[in-house]
Amino acid sequence: MANLKQLSSDMPNSHLHELFVDELRDILGGERQLLKGIKKMVSKTTNKNLKRAFDDHYTQSEHQIERLVQTFQSIGLTVRAKKCKAMEGLLEEADEIMENFEVGQVLDAALIAAAQKIEHYEIASYGCLVTYAKLMEHAQAEELLGETLAEEKSADVRLTKIAMAEVNVLV
Repeated sequence: MANLKQLSSDMPNSHLHELFVDELRDILGGERQLLKGIKKMVSKTTNKNLKRAFDDHYTQSEHQIERLVQTFQSIGLTVRAKKCKAMEGLLEEADEIMENFEVGQVLDAALIAAAQKIEHYEIASYGCLVTYAKLMEHAQAEELLGETLAEEKSADVRLTKIAMAEVNVLV
């Protein structure tokens, strides 16, 4: 990563640059992995509002990937993802849930729990990235990543509302 050090030497808090880039590559890989996972989750849910939430998040994830590409470009780097081991584990857990529960309300509740674990991971990742971008004065990156962070928080709230109003309770 010597090139990254050369690129970052003149910016404030340049000691964070390599970490920032590594985390960007990780979350880009994670978002790409998530697209496949969401499709599976949509196919297993029976609740129409949950299905819509998953479909909406799929579309959002596509836009988030586009913003990550713009983020790389805004700091002058080639777009490159890496395999996100955290997302891999979260999606494996979601697969296990889909195998262990029959289609219906309990599976929907379990899928919400799995999706919220993913959301919380994404919130943590984007929160750190926004902080790093701010500290290094990458204004465009901060704005792009902040938009995604707000979407992830909103998706988490939406899942909670669906769980509390429709899935985790008998209606």
